[in-house]
Amino acid sequence: MKDEERLKKWRLVLGKHADPEQSVNLGAEEAGKDGVLEALYDSDNERKGGLGSSSPRVNRWLGDIRKYFPKSVVQIMQKDAFERLNLEKMLFEPEFLESIEPDVNLVGTLLSLTKVMPQKTRDTARKVVRKVVEELEKKLTNPMRQAVAGSINRATRNRRPKLKEIDWHKTIRANLKHYQKDLKTIIPETLIGYGKKGQALRKVILLVDQSGSMATSVVYAGVFGAILASLKSIKTHIIVFDTAVVDLTPELHDPVDLLFGTQLGGGTDINKAVGYAEQLIQNPNDTIVFLISDLFEGGNENALLKRVAAVKASGAQFITLLALNDDGAPAFDRSVAGKFGTFGVPSFACSPDQFPGLMAAAIKKDSIHNWMAKEGIINVA
Repeated sequence: MKDEERLKKWRLVLGKHADPEQSVNLGAEEAGKDGVLEALYDSDNERKGGLGSSSPRVNRWLGDIRKYFPKSVVQIMQKDAFERLNLEKMLFEPEFLESIEPDVNLVGTLLSLTKVMPQKTRDTARKVVRKVVEELEKKLTNPMRQAVAGSINRATRNRRPKLKEIDWHKTIRANLKHYQKDLKTIIPETLIGYGKKGQALRKVILLVDQSGSMATSVVYAGVFGAILASLKSIKTHIIVFDTAVVDLTPELHDPVDLLFGTQLGGGTDINKAVGYAEQLIQNPNDTIVFLISDLFEGGNENALLKRVAAVKASGAQFITLLALNDDGAPAFDRSVAGKFGTFGVPSFACSPDQFPGLMAAAIKKDSIHNWMAKEGIINVA
């Protein structure tokens, strides 16, 4: 039985051309899987898969893959279908869009097409984007809030508090070794106070490259920006750029509006974006700048290097994320990353699950290189 099941799996993987005599008997469900796989992947030099360009046929295929495969596999097959069968034009049909399994890659594709979409389709696209954004917020909000709250508390612990600022529970625990038995009391040599509340203690500036390869990073940056903006202890700015710079900070209250304010696929002027960020830095020691970019500079590279060196020298933290997604870094400019490294600026790809930990390390001013080593992340700078 095990050998028979193994043969069936290989038959599904290799396709019907691997079994011209049809010696492997597929059951009804296996035959259904084979059909949807053949439509997408059975191709040679002269013939591509059999989905065609008919919206009803594609919609049926989308329904079939959800029937036979788990959500994670469905999303991979959808992505392959867009790339292999050029289905992007189908996204202009609201009915087709409603039948797709939403994911981050799809949102990136939609955002790159919104400027040419008819209004009816654009309304449907917003619903798809909102669904994905809400799923990401559910997954990422608590880890980010916990990471930021814990790191802020440790980073701002007040060692010279006034009487009303003393955290008595922490002070007592820190001074138990000074208990005086004859006096039946503790002599508090160290007073621990609450950090300042009700005001921003760190400024975070997200500089987000809108070039086409950064699409999923733009989505995650928008969601994280909205989460950070909801925290009183963090003052958040999000700036997107291509050859122009757009400050989307006023849209942080709604990440969907923010994402629809981006324009994926343009050129790149990183120097101009960093120049804009410089104007926002008032207290360098409390400022963290994240540049999310593949570093292919279309502007003035020498001016960019001088700006980054100046920001770093001012005392602000400057971190380059080559990608903020689960796919790893796309092609990037290793030369610029290496030059950033001479200023002590790390450049690396970061997954969404790792970003809260990175933020916590930056807030506490821990060594980012040590954090990367713990996470198994390679610094390419």
